[in-house]
Amino acid sequence: MSEKKKKNHTAKLLTIAGIYSYLILPRLFHKPDRKNFDSHRLYAHRGLFDNKGDAPENSLLAFKRACDAGFGIELDVHLSSDGIPVVYHDFKLDRVAHEEGVVEDYTLKELQSFRLENSKETIPTLQQVLDLVAGKVPIIVEYKTESVHMREVRVLCEKTDALLREYERVCGKIAYSIESFDPIVLIWYRAHRPEIVRGQLVDNYLQYRQYWTLTKAFPAWGLEKLLANVATRPDFIAFNYHFTHELSWFLCCRLFGARAVAWTIKSQKELDRMEPKCDALIFDSFVPVDVF
Repeated sequence: MSEKKKKNHTAKLLTIAGIYSYLILPRLFHKPDRKNFDSHRLYAHRGLFDNKGDAPENSLLAFKRACDAGFGIELDVHLSSDGIPVVYHDFKLDRVAHEEGVVEDYTLKELQSFRLENSKETIPTLQQVLDLVAGKVPIIVEYKTESVHMREVRVLCEKTDALLREYERVCGKIAYSIESFDPIVLIWYRAHRPEIVRGQLVDNYLQYRQYWTLTKAFPAWGLEKLLANVATRPDFIAFNYHFTHELSWFLCCRLFGARAVAWTIKSQKELDRMEPKCDALIFDSFVPVDVF
């Protein structure tokens, strides 16, 4: 290869690397106050829960136990059919509430008539959880949405954010951050609430057969490689800890300064292994013996 061709080849590679780096950058300027987010490294996934006991996941009792233990809390928000933000993980109700359909099919009154697992706990509203936590520990609010339509995502964001704004006012500080797998949620927060710490949830999507179609594979690959960061500019990347080898995740967090958050750690052994690599860890199925 001639010297001229080598220079052209190098220039092309540098251009590609530059474009790639620009696409996956986190927020670099006008960063929000991350003091509260950084104050806790351990976040109880869906509360400190036991689905076989009296405090199932995303129940008020599970959140109370997490608060009492001093752990941060990660929780999930949907809208009921009458537009009330409620806290539940799955889209379908069959696994924990043992009912048919999805959360959005039911009114708040109907949802709160369902029991979680074999306990006395019911599906709480976000307001009930906020009243319980009352700023004692930080919260990571995960927005749950299957929709790609901006209007529907906007309604979820607006109604949930209205409660969170009041929570800030009462607590006197920003005691929460937000995250979602859906970049549209982060785009909404970037436009309307730039002072809030926002995180992009990410997984190794192409390991799942559901993404092996022409219409899903490329978008899934783009999300996996953090290419949506060009529109979302997240403050942290919350990644499936089984797949720490992803180059985009490593560069975004280690080279460009995004916070690294691992989910979902299920043993003390795995927590000890991941702790040096992460700024925060989301755990369930055990109680960590150390608070870092």
